[in-house]
Amino acid sequence: MINGKPELLAPAGGWEQLEYAIRFGADAVYLATDRFNLRQRASNFSLEELPRAVEYAHSHGVAVHVTCNAQMHEADFEDLPRYLRAIDAAGVDAVLVSDLGALRCVREHAPRVQIHVSTQASVSNTASALTWHELGASRVVCAREMSLEDIAQMRRLLPESMEIEVFVHGAMCMAISGRCLISDYLTGRSATNGHCTQPCRWSYTLEEEKRPGVHFPIEEDDRGSYILNAKDMNMLSYLDKLTEAGVDSIKIEGRNKKAFYVATVVNAYRQVLDGADPAVFQHELETVSHRPYGTGFFFGPAHQTPETDAYVRPYDWAVEVLSSEEEGDIWRVTGICRNRFWEGSELEVLAPGEPVRTLRVQGLMHVPESGDAYLVDVANRAMDTYSFLSPFPLGKADIARIGRTEGTSKPVSDTSALKSE
Repeated sequence: MINGKPELLAPAGGWEQLEYAIRFGADAVYLATDRFNLRQRASNFSLEELPRAVEYAHSHGVAVHVTCNAQMHEADFEDLPRYLRAIDAAGVDAVLVSDLGALRCVREHAPRVQIHVSTQASVSNTASALTWHELGASRVVCAREMSLEDIAQMRRLLPESMEIEVFVHGAMCMAISGRCLISDYLTGRSATNGHCTQPCRWSYTLEEEKRPGVHFPIEEDDRGSYILNAKDMNMLSYLDKLTEAGVDSIKIEGRNKKAFYVATVVNAYRQVLDGADPAVFQHELETVSHRPYGTGFFFGPAHQTPETDAYVRPYDWAVEVLSSEEEGDIWRVTGICRNRFWEGSELEVLAPGEPVRTLRVQGLMHVPESGDAYLVDVANRAMDTYSFLSPFPLGKADIARIGRTEGTSKPVSDTSALKSE
C-alpha cells in the first residue's frame, strides 16, 4: 500500500514502455532482461542496460521489479548466480521467482533484492503463502484463479510483512497460472520458458469419431471455434473492493504491449486510484487493443469468448508530442507522427492527471530535418515531425490519438473556432 492505496505496478517491455508507464503514474514497473523471463517476444533490456533503467525509474520515485520466473532446469543454475549478482548490483528492488531453487539462489547471490513469488507458482492459499514467506519472500502474486473473497481471507491471515499482489488488467491464460504445454506440444515453443504462441487463441473444430450420438455443444462459425479463448481482465470498476480486501499491489499485464497501450491503461488506473469516477475512464480501456473484457475469477468462474479471437482496436496513436509554442490565442503543437492523420482530423489528447480533451487538426505542416516547414493535407510519414494548431497547449510526451474511422475529414482552413474555444 502507498498512502492507503494499492501500488500501481505497470509492465515495461522496453525503454519506451518504461518511460510512458512512469510518465502516466506507475508506482512500480516490472521488466526483464533477455534471460529467465516469460516474455521473450518483448523488447526487454540487456543486462548491461539494467542499471540505467533502474536509475531512470528511481530518479522518478518508481520501483523496479525484474522477472526471473521461467521454468528452471539444471543447466540454468550454471549462470543464474552471475545473473542475480548483476541484478543486485544494478539496484533492482525486487525479483519475481516461481522456483524454489531460484529463491534459494536469490537469497545467496542477491541479498539486497526483495523476493516476490510469481503467479507461476500458483499460490492459492494462506499456507502456501506463509511457506514462501518463511523462506524469505516478502510478496506473493496470487494465482489468477483466486476469488476476491479468498484473497481477503488470505490477507487477514498473513502477517503484514507479507504483501499481496494481484493482476487486475490484461490477457488471461486458460491454463492454471499460465503453466500451459499446448504451445510446446503443437509448435515446440515452450510457454514456461517465455515462447508461447498462444494456441489457446486459435480456431478449432471438434470431432470424436468413436462416440456417435455424443454431442459436444460449442459455438462455431465457418472458421471453427475458439474453445479455449479467455476474456481479457478489467477490474477498473472494482479497485475500491480490492483496496478493502487489503491488496497491496495491483498489476497490469502486458509486457508484449506497446507504449500507447501502457500509457492509456496506466493512466486510467492511476486516475481511478486517485479518486476519479471509474465510469468515466472505462471508455479509455476501450480505446486500446483488447479482447472482450471480464473480471477473471474475482467474482466467480472466468468466461471464454468462443465466438472470436479478434482484438478490438478502435484507436491509433497519432502524435507523440514534442512541444507547444504559443501563437497569439492558440498554440502550435510539434510532434512525431506515429500513425497517419489528416488536416481536419479529430484527435483526442491523453495527458497525465488531465481529462481527455479533443482538438481538430488545423494548419498541418510537415517539419523536415532540414529546410522550412510546409503545409500538407496529411501526416503520413511515420516518425517524421509535424506541427498543427491547437486551442490548448500540449505537454512533452503527451499522446494524441485518432479513431480508426477518422482521417476522412475534408481540410479545415478556418481557425476562428480555435480562438473562440
